[in-house]
Amino acid sequence: MQAELNERLTRVGPGTPAGDMLRRYWQPVALLDEFDPALDPNMATRPVKAVRLLGQDFVLFRDAQGRFGLLDRDCPHRGADLAFGRNEGDGLRCPFHGWKFDTTGQCLETPGEPAGSQLCTRIRQRSYPLTTQAGVVFAWLGPEDLAPPPFPALDCFAAPATHSFAFKGLWHCNWLQAFEVGIDPAHASYLHRFFNDASLEDSYGKQFRGASVGEVDGERWPMTRVMREFGQPEISFTTQPYGFQLTALRKMNEALAHVRVTNAVFPQTFVIPLSETMTITQMHVPVDDTHNYWYAFFTSFEGPVDKNTMRQQRLAGVTLPDYIPKAGRHNNWGFSAEEQQTRTYLGMGEDDINVHDQWACESMGAIQDRTREHLGTTDKVIMANRRLLLQAIESVANGGTPPGIADPALHGAITGPDTVDGIAPANSWQAWWTQAVAAKRAGAPWEPDHTTVPANLETPQA
Repeated sequence: MQAELNERLTRVGPGTPAGDMLRRYWQPVALLDEFDPALDPNMATRPVKAVRLLGQDFVLFRDAQGRFGLLDRDCPHRGADLAFGRNEGDGLRCPFHGWKFDTTGQCLETPGEPAGSQLCTRIRQRSYPLTTQAGVVFAWLGPEDLAPPPFPALDCFAAPATHSFAFKGLWHCNWLQAFEVGIDPAHASYLHRFFNDASLEDSYGKQFRGASVGEVDGERWPMTRVMREFGQPEISFTTQPYGFQLTALRKMNEALAHVRVTNAVFPQTFVIPLSETMTITQMHVPVDDTHNYWYAFFTSFEGPVDKNTMRQQRLAGVTLPDYIPKAGRHNNWGFSAEEQQTRTYLGMGEDDINVHDQWACESMGAIQDRTREHLGTTDKVIMANRRLLLQAIESVANGGTPPGIADPALHGAITGPDTVDGIAPANSWQAWWTQAVAAKRAGAPWEPDHTTVPANLETPQA
């Protein structure tokens, strides 16, 4: 890739082409958990957070009525930092001169002005549309003269609170290289290879530790065994209203094939199976050019989610209140040469494969130098997604509508999307997987859309 194209895809600050495009999509700002005093005692007295998103600084606060406000962080009076403001219940007051703003950005008071002054009625700090979905506060950072698109009706947002759980973590690298791991079906056979399979009884909430749907000679296979023994998947993808549907086919023998269907929801979200009845929807949200937060939404199509178990599993790997991973370049991501020889392909732990992905992304550097890469056949989805990114950036720059979930005209056509990880008849895997996801939806105790988009809706792009 030419250096100038790499710059165009990765720089996200205000006024950059990619930044302008990404601002047309709803972006996660914070977990609701971040305002829980049990996790951050400071929130009991002052529910205010400094937020950096797309290279821009904001302040997020909650008033006494439970309403959230996201404002530009520099006070419109003299530019002091509103993240240090006094949360007085009905608004956030700048300690510099006492100017006060409600969650809409309207100035309520300018106490240092002469009696009878109407200055505050003419002052409004830029505020941004917010919505709370699936345990996360989302913001729309697009131009003030445009209305935000409808919030996407993906499964993770349609599920009730009892059947969903959200978490996040900070990675020290550009958002695009992080997202591209999620749309790379080949790496799981190597980066996440375990030399021994753990008990399926201890697989709850752990990726690749559960069993694939289906059996081989009456035996259920752990996903880890499938990934380990079949490392050359046939990868294809189809274009969908939301982006791409990916299929990785691993032929096991003449009669059986392992089928893994995942999705790339443009521009920064992927949807993958965690188990037979749970999916992960993961968004990579740029903090700035060299950092991103991943937000993962776990959605159950069976019983309620055990939020406490899933939270505790993941809290063990981060420090609060900013969800910074304990593993990183500073400690070689926990690398063990002994483990690499005897237990895992990578050598960076068996309990949290998120660390594996973190290493792959962060070890590329703060912004991957794509002028030095050599792409192969397994990178076909990554190449297609980069083309779509460049097209979307160009469209927004020319005043057009961004694709996928930011296009209101496509809102009704985007649901799901469906995923599967299973062992199927080799000659009829397409019919098998659509039947499998239909049965999963029909058995769900909540009301997901019971339609599915088959993998062969369009001619697969090999």
